[in-house]
Amino acid sequence: MGSISPPGLKASPNPAGSASRTTPFARGKVEAEFADLGEQSLKNIARPLRVYRVEPAAGTKQAVTPPPALPLPDKPSIAVLPFANISGDPEQDYFADGMVEEIITALSRIRWLFVIARNSSFTYKGQAVDVKQVGRELGVRYVLEGSVRKAGNRVRITGQLIDAATGAHLWADRFDGSLEDVFELQDKVAASVAGVIEPALQAAETARSTYRPTNDLTAYDLYLRAYEMSLSSAGKIPEALRLAEQAIARDPHYGPALGWAALCCYRLVDGGQSEDPMVDRLKGTEFARRALEVAGDDPGILINAAFALAFFGEDMGAMLALVDRALALNPSYARGWFMSGVLRLRAGQPDIAIEHVEASLRLSPRARVGNSLAIIGSAHILSRRFDEAAPKLRLAIQDHPSSSQPYRFLAACYAHMGRFDDAREIVELLRAISPVVIPDASYLRNAEHRELLLSGLRLAAGEKT
Repeated sequence: MGSISPPGLKASPNPAGSASRTTPFARGKVEAEFADLGEQSLKNIARPLRVYRVEPAAGTKQAVTPPPALPLPDKPSIAVLPFANISGDPEQDYFADGMVEEIITALSRIRWLFVIARNSSFTYKGQAVDVKQVGRELGVRYVLEGSVRKAGNRVRITGQLIDAATGAHLWADRFDGSLEDVFELQDKVAASVAGVIEPALQAAETARSTYRPTNDLTAYDLYLRAYEMSLSSAGKIPEALRLAEQAIARDPHYGPALGWAALCCYRLVDGGQSEDPMVDRLKGTEFARRALEVAGDDPGILINAAFALAFFGEDMGAMLALVDRALALNPSYARGWFMSGVLRLRAGQPDIAIEHVEASLRLSPRARVGNSLAIIGSAHILSRRFDEAAPKLRLAIQDHPSSSQPYRFLAACYAHMGRFDDAREIVELLRAISPVVIPDASYLRNAEHRELLLSGLRLAAGEKT
């Protein structure tokens, strides 16, 4: 079936080049001195190890080369930095972060805006930032910063819009209201910012669906906690699911909570944390179907529900259509482009998978790249571009060494290239993190793609094909 196109950019991202981490395989002479710190006891290592501190050699200068500025997109672009929590309670950080997430979402609904994803803008949290530097690093023209104060039943949101090219302040305002008005306040911030960037904006473009996500503010608070918790650690997914379920118990038609609960069920099953995978599959499927019943035009709900249902075995074509609809509604949805790429890989569309994951990387240029490179490298393998796949997968392993998928694809890649010693080495590394070398590959809907992966793994593991 067809696919929508990623947002138009002036330059295509280079995922391998954007991973600015030093490869552990690099070798060569360096101008440095090594200070002996003696033997040190290190976590998870039984015996003490001798530790050295590396310092520049006397008389040498450290050359610091700033990363090149990203080119500006071909439409107005903005990054929303984390708002300061001035509530006087650090425990309210999740609430302030939730406000920013909603403002980002509201801005993303404006199709003529290019909006940087939360994963990248939040890398500046807690830092004193230079907005000109932010503009260069994220490739945007405008930066929005501000603060959130929650006191009792009252909320105050302040914001200021800055031209990242000049540092000039273009707009500043504050918005006060009760907790019951919180969704309206978020939309007012987005509409005001967009109106400054493009005075001809029709304010209705920022309006959310015809219904409020929920009228139960306790359910909203539970959802924000579940969302933040699941982002912080994979180990907290069970607790995040419990919080989402509490939100759903208070409001059975709360779409964002239903979609997030479905995604939590998927992550439990896929990550091997589920105590009863069959029960969680059934729960996840039910949550996702209920989410779609109330999703309306909410891209986040559509993406989460479609992704979970595709994993749980629903018709892939129908799920891809839902994902395309979500991305048409919000072309700046970085996470949506990434998840679309994952589904395209599984559906047997590797080239579209690469295109969509690269779009997500441009919309979130400071996010960790391991998962994205794993999908891109895997897609190259399924298209039999082994030479292009291997470096992407090596970088994916370096960035996310506990994820088993890139090891499996890289081992298969090396085997198909005839590099059997390298393939066996990767298999040994894989065994250290997973007992499963040759997995159930039924998630790859294309039979030829499944056999390409499995035959390569069998060769890598020394089995007869």
